[in-house]
Amino acid sequence: MRFGTLSGRLVVVDGDRALDVEKHSGGRFSADANTTLARFTEFAAWAATADFAEAVPFAADELGAPSPRPRQVFAVALNYRPHAAEAGFQAPDEPLLFTKFPSCITGPVTEVTLPPGKPDWEIEVVAVIGTGGHRIARADAWDAVAGLTVGQDLSERAVQSRGKPAQFSLGKSFPGFGPTGPVAVSTDEFGDRDDLGFECFLGDERVQHGRTSEMIFPIDELVVKISAVCPLLPGDLIFTGTPAGVGNRREPPRCLQPGEVLVSRVDGIGEIRQHFR
Repeated sequence: MRFGTLSGRLVVVDGDRALDVEKHSGGRFSADANTTLARFTEFAAWAATADFAEAVPFAADELGAPSPRPRQVFAVALNYRPHAAEAGFQAPDEPLLFTKFPSCITGPVTEVTLPPGKPDWEIEVVAVIGTGGHRIARADAWDAVAGLTVGQDLSERAVQSRGKPAQFSLGKSFPGFGPTGPVAVSTDEFGDRDDLGFECFLGDERVQHGRTSEMIFPIDELVVKISAVCPLLPGDLIFTGTPAGVGNRREPPRCLQPGEVLVSRVDGIGEIRQHFR
């Protein structure tokens, strides 16, 4: 199943056509993503038999975030060894977690106003939580995930590194700094949900690439570690980490500039596109 939002309403997607979930389920499921994702198993069973004869076409830039109103947004630092090395750190023994504030979450095709400082890019595969739970066992962890989507953990490095301890959450939560989409894809759609290829381009230059199989802490382990402390709620997001290639670790360092376009892709999901001004 591929799901997303149009005009803030939950839809299931087939190519460039979409079905409004509330309308076509006869009200059985809500147009609100969080409400319906709480019943993810039932929702997925309905979607598998949905009739797309009345699906309506849409344009890519009409899609919103697959989970537009997450109550919690978790993110993981240094979850790829090459990125840890380029940042000058040892690979961690435990996931290093921080938050992005939910107000930064946007859809897949956006214009982002760059704040002063050192704005940077970080492509990430993002897990969208379905039923969620508290103290989830490893064997049940993937069942708590409704789907995977493409994300950018955009980061303003000057604010991020200001102070001791550093202000990670503030530096990563400017308006538009959490683009996600174009849709979330349920994990049964992938040949290997633990090995997805991804890449991002700044103009014509490929600036990052990797595979989720290279994570230090895979997605199901992140679900276990986070839910051991915080109950995971339907619609929550987990930004799972970025590989090497971020701008502030280049020689010389490189920042995002007005007029540039950043395109991020994940195999089997699609791409998101950010225009900077």
